[in-house]
Order: sequence, then C-alpha cells, then structure tokens
Amino acid sequence: MRTTRFATAGALSIAAVFALASCSGSGAAAGPDGGPLVVPTTKAEGESLTVWVMEGDYQDATLEAINDAFTEQTGAEVDLQIQQWDGITTKISTALSTSTPPDVIDIGNTQVSGYAANGGLLDLTAYEDDLMQGATWLTGLEEPARIDGLLYAVPGFAGTRAVIYNTAMWAEAGVTEIPTTYEELTAALDAVAAQHTEADFSPFYFPGQYWQSSMQFVWDAGGEIAVDSDGTWTGGFSTPEAQQGLEEFVEFQNTYSTGASATLDNITPDQNQLFADGKTSALLNTGGGIAGIKKANPAITDDMLGTFPFPGRSGEQQPAMLGGSVWGIAAKSQHSDLALQWAKIAGSPKMQEEYVFGVDGWIPNSVEAVEAAQESGLTEQQAGFFAAALVSKATPAAADWPTIEGDKSIAEFFGSIASGAKSPADAAKAFDAHLEDVLNG
Repeated sequence: MRTTRFATAGALSIAAVFALASCSGSGAAAGPDGGPLVVPTTKAEGESLTVWVMEGDYQDATLEAINDAFTEQTGAEVDLQIQQWDGITTKISTALSTSTPPDVIDIGNTQVSGYAANGGLLDLTAYEDDLMQGATWLTGLEEPARIDGLLYAVPGFAGTRAVIYNTAMWAEAGVTEIPTTYEELTAALDAVAAQHTEADFSPFYFPGQYWQSSMQFVWDAGGEIAVDSDGTWTGGFSTPEAQQGLEEFVEFQNTYSTGASATLDNITPDQNQLFADGKTSALLNTGGGIAGIKKANPAITDDMLGTFPFPGRSGEQQPAMLGGSVWGIAAKSQHSDLALQWAKIAGSPKMQEEYVFGVDGWIPNSVEAVEAAQESGLTEQQAGFFAAALVSKATPAAADWPTIEGDKSIAEFFGSIASGAKSPADAAKAFDAHLEDVLNG
C-alpha cells in the first residue's frame, strides 16, 4: 500500500565470511547457531545489479545518490528500470518465478506477504541488525515486512493519515490551539458545529466505509484486524477491545459527520472537494489531501490548513495506518550479496534523512529519521503527518490479505455499523468468519 507524497556471529570462520562476501549470488544465510550476519562488502567490478523502481516513488536525485554510493562501494553498476503501475503485481510475480529476476524490487509494504509466501523474496533475517543500522524502523513498515517473525524487506519510505483542518473556520469558532486529547478535539468540533447549522455540513467529515481511518478507533482501543497464531489467522473484531473501538467509531461518526456519509467511502463524493467547498471543517486524509484541497479550491492557502495526529480516547494518539514502499530482494537473485549492499544503502540514515525526506518529501523509514526531520523544521502542513507516523500500524501480513481489500468487505463492514444496519457484535461475527476463510485459504 502506498499513500501520496507531500506537496512541497558465533558464527562463521573468518575464511567463510570472506568466502561469502566474495561470492556473487550468495543467499541470506545465518551462522551455525543462527546468529546475525553482516551484509557482505563485495567488490564486483564489471558486474551489474538490476533494480526495479515504481514510477513516481523516488526522484532522480535520490536514486542517483544511492546508485553512486553503491558503485563507489562495490565497483558494480546499476541497471535501474522504472516500472509502471498497470499490471505490476502480475509482472513482479512472474519475474520472481524466473531464474533471472530483477535483483532488488520496490514494492508496497502490504504486498510483501504475497510475494514471500510464494517463495519469491529472500529471507533477510540473518542480516536484519546490520540492515537496520541502529535505527528503529516505523512499526507500520516493519510489521508487514515480517512473516512468521522472518524479515523479507527493508523499509524505504512511508506515508500516513492525519487530521487536516480549516484553521480559519476553527478560529471563527474560537478554536486556536491544536487539540492534543480526544476531549479537546470533540470540544473544538462542537464549537464549529454551533457556528454551522447547515444540514449538509459536517464538523468532521468521516465517511463510514473509509475503513483505513475507521481502524484507528479499533487499534486505539487495543483491537486488531486479525491475529496469527502458528500460521492460523483468527479474526479480531469480536474481541472486547475491538468491540469497544467499533462503538467509539460509531459514536464519533454519527455525531460529527452527516447521516448520508455513513454508507459512503472517501472517494465518492471526493472528501477533498467537500472540504474545499466548505462543507466540512476537518477530515482524516493522507498528505496528498493538502494538494487535493488546494487544487479543488485555489482560494484555500497553506495558512488556512493545519494538521495533527488524531488523539484517541485511550489518552494517546490513535495508531495510524501506514502505507509506503519497501525494498525486497529476489530469492533467485544471482547477485544477492550486491543486492543486500544496495538495500542497506537505500535504507541508511543518511539516505533517509538527506534524500527520502530532504529531496522526495516522504516520511523516512525510522523513528530517528522522523525525529530528525521534526527537529530540522516542518511546515504546519507536514507536522501532523510526521507525528502520526510515529504511532503506526499496517494490515495483516497474510498472503491473501489483498482479497479482503479487493472484495470491499472490510469497507462494507464498517459502513454497516456506522449506518446502524448491523450491530458491532453481529457485524463482527460475520466479518471475522470471512476474514478467517480468506486469510487461511
């Protein structure tokens, strides 16, 4: 899953280690005791590493910086191939099944499980300490990169959701401070509601089928979508924690969004257009919402837009669903030692801070890099998204998870609860059964 960018070893003998480092095509192995390994420092003059990158994910300057550092370190060149989005899942699956796949692939964080389940991605677990380079990867990027505790990808960048609000509209209602608690948020929305009594106005537009945002209430209450135990997935919405979160979601949605929005998603009607038209004072969206709102209404300027992470009833900010990109290495790569070096460079603190954030404008892959970005100074429009990314989650790392998104059952589940068509308990019982059928398929 990706979201839109912002506008602006008790181990091997020394001889064995050197043999591993000098052999092109070496795989991700561990020492005899399963201990960690250091990414090889292979010299490979005249060799070429094939890297697939999705169109629009990284700017040229970032890719050039990674490739230059890689060539300086290894002597090898990079065959960089930009991929189009149309049909990419089939294209990657097919490529990974061949004997000469691309060595490194830029993939969505929630796609890792599908490719790993088919044996297409290299197990990086033995190298994870070295690949992390002392950083603490964002949870929403790291969780879906792990399958049964094993690591199959290196986080590349992130994007997430935060509250976008109309600062001018809130100021007119007497609200001039960013809410840091759930009570402060609802008080602000109540003040806005008192100023706007139009039937089609939402103090906070929150369509019921916008499940990526609705999940924040479930996570905030301690619930999960599904839980894996020894390879078997159990649906999580019937648990007491999830039921509490669902009830809190319904209460918020029914109070602050229009009745008509209960069975709608965030696409139709376009929530950015509603904001631009003055039909709401706030919504929960990705960073791309800033550009979308300004495009829909050029009269809305940056000083009229603020952001902040959604404060939860738990007393902490709600965990936000994190989308983004990760670097996977093909299990059949003929140059896996070189691929490991390239991925380590791409995920390094230097590249993350100076290029992924500094040039591309993405949220970088680690807590430390996000905090460095915050210290360097963020715009009011960026600040909420970077803060939200520090408390993040992702969809289950199950190979068949895309089926759940594709059949729209999770969106309809939340919509049925928001509209009152089903109780949280009845809806959860049926949806948990569907989750288990699909995820264990």
